[in-house]
Amino acid sequence: MSSLMPTPPFSVSEPVTEIIHGVLVTDPYRWLEDADSPQTRQWLEQQTHYARAYLDHIPGRDSIRKRIHEFLAVETYDSLEIARNRYFFRKRLPDQEQPCIYMREGADGEDQLLLDPTWSGAGKYCAVKPLRVSPDGRLLLYETKQGGERTGVFALLDVESRTTLADVLPHGYLRGFAFARDRKSFYYVHEPLDTTRPFYRAAYHHILGTTFSEDREVFLAGDDEKLRLCLVSDETRLGFLVYSFQEKTRTTFHLRTFESNGSPDVIVADADYSFGPRLIRGRILAITDRDAPNLRIVELSLRAGNEPEWIDVVPERGIRINRWLVAGNCIYVSYVRHAKNFVSVFDFSERRTAEIPFRSDETVRLLAGSSDSAELFFETESFTEPTRIWRYSVSRTRRTLWAKKDLPFDPLNYSHTQVWYTSKDGTRIPMFLMGRTDVMGSGTRPTIMTSYGGYGISMTPQFSVFVAFLVERGCLFAVPNIRGGSEFGVGWHKAAKRRNRQKAYDDFLCAAEWLITEGRSTPDKMAIFGGSNSGLLVAAAMTQRPDLFRAVVCMVPMLDMLRYHLFDNAHIWRDEFGTSENRDDFAVLASYSPYHRVHDGVAYPAVMMVSGDADRNCNPLHARKMTARLQAATSSAQPILLNYSPFRGHSPVLPLSDRIENLTDRMAFLCDQLQLIV
Repeated sequence: MSSLMPTPPFSVSEPVTEIIHGVLVTDPYRWLEDADSPQTRQWLEQQTHYARAYLDHIPGRDSIRKRIHEFLAVETYDSLEIARNRYFFRKRLPDQEQPCIYMREGADGEDQLLLDPTWSGAGKYCAVKPLRVSPDGRLLLYETKQGGERTGVFALLDVESRTTLADVLPHGYLRGFAFARDRKSFYYVHEPLDTTRPFYRAAYHHILGTTFSEDREVFLAGDDEKLRLCLVSDETRLGFLVYSFQEKTRTTFHLRTFESNGSPDVIVADADYSFGPRLIRGRILAITDRDAPNLRIVELSLRAGNEPEWIDVVPERGIRINRWLVAGNCIYVSYVRHAKNFVSVFDFSERRTAEIPFRSDETVRLLAGSSDSAELFFETESFTEPTRIWRYSVSRTRRTLWAKKDLPFDPLNYSHTQVWYTSKDGTRIPMFLMGRTDVMGSGTRPTIMTSYGGYGISMTPQFSVFVAFLVERGCLFAVPNIRGGSEFGVGWHKAAKRRNRQKAYDDFLCAAEWLITEGRSTPDKMAIFGGSNSGLLVAAAMTQRPDLFRAVVCMVPMLDMLRYHLFDNAHIWRDEFGTSENRDDFAVLASYSPYHRVHDGVAYPAVMMVSGDADRNCNPLHARKMTARLQAATSSAQPILLNYSPFRGHSPVLPLSDRIENLTDRMAFLCDQLQLIV
């Protein structure tokens, strides 16, 4: 360890005991749920002072920061939007704090700067992002955020004059936006933060140049916290999606033309299956799990007085659809099979017309397409190659590099392989191992491991500066494809969903045990890390088997699983986790909830909790309470740190200088704990 650690700040215990389904549950740090209380703010100051006393004095920190700067201070491209022959995107120059919005006239045109967030004078935490372009390419809808906040401010840029219009939607959640055909108005669904009716779910029509108080309400879903209204559109129609978050999410879909003043038609009513529509040039396409657990894409043919006819366009396969988009007369569909990506091309008559070739170690994400041509944009990355953006069309049958991120990292020095191990219930689980060529041979190595295990999200090869820095220093990187993802179809997800959640944690723990049994690592050389649902994963693993790990980096997590649904909009995840309101769910949640699994006198590993005030996905109360509980309970001498920022949220929009310092903190922590040579 870098130096003799002072004792952590004292966290007063103010137990709150309640009875849930006949079980006494005590929460000693509920007072830390109040982020704005003077007591909490003072506690945060003390925690920050304690963390800095350790992190700022780790040997080699300056060298670590220098290398992280080399990784992060490079040119980047993202957030591509296309309208006719205009291409809008974000671009950040090397050493620039935040990306700017640019445009190209033609795919190979020059990058024209449209909007720099510094022009507003709002400081380095101000970030902008393009969201939607009018069909003629003359108006750009963009979002402005401060720090990592989840909500934004939404404005329109006149592309020709480079001026922002006065029609600005205030802080809130934009659930849908459509330019009207006259280009002089737009339709929108917006949930403002500051309103007397926070759960009023309605869509409006706004005429440019008028005040929003004059807007006409065109659809009302209701006034209920458990409702969400979203908007989809094409050139002539508006679609209203109403989600009702009950024990199971239910969906209703309404449709009307722009000009209609009557009630919209109900196309799908109170569906208990997933239904994600897209309106495409007079067609209604939708992705759904109705009669298709691994998803299919259908076209809905409307029939007067009858239910619409559901016509398969992309039929269900034995593997789950990952993403899809339409470009020209082609439907591009990406899949993941055994943690490997591929993309199929379909026409509108259920015919697969092509396959886009990819390497087995490439992760593929479909980005954007043009309705005027079959041109597709997608991005790729791998364990050793950062993100690249490509153009592709069926006629050319080849991909052309459009933009890339150049990093000082030589992929030739690294390799990866896939191994299989057996989980607690006998299920065979695949796992990627990646590292320097000399590390991939036999021998015990410092090891870092992560996974996800939820929401059907598959873990495929991706480039991570977090990982790249550590494997440069001789770490072995392990990624088990645990249940909860969709690497083997929907069954892989359901196997660890809701009341089966423990299977994901068993899979993860068995991966760690395999690495130790096979002589690849030891508990004093193993670190785990993860964020969001993956933060929950590593915290569950650490509280269930603290003896397996030396260090844990737990970022923006949910950890009090008995109360998670009571904050922000987290109740919408009840289908994935269940809630303590349900007796059967409660029993499962209580059995693995990391906050409730901490026991006094246990020797816990070194822990870095990462969170911040701006997180409204996984409320920072989880990290605050867990830090206090671990510091009070652990019998080991390892540090329990809270790395906290008022600007950090769930969105990755912090300025470059903050990102460099934050990642330096995490790398310094792991280098110190794993005794890596800096």
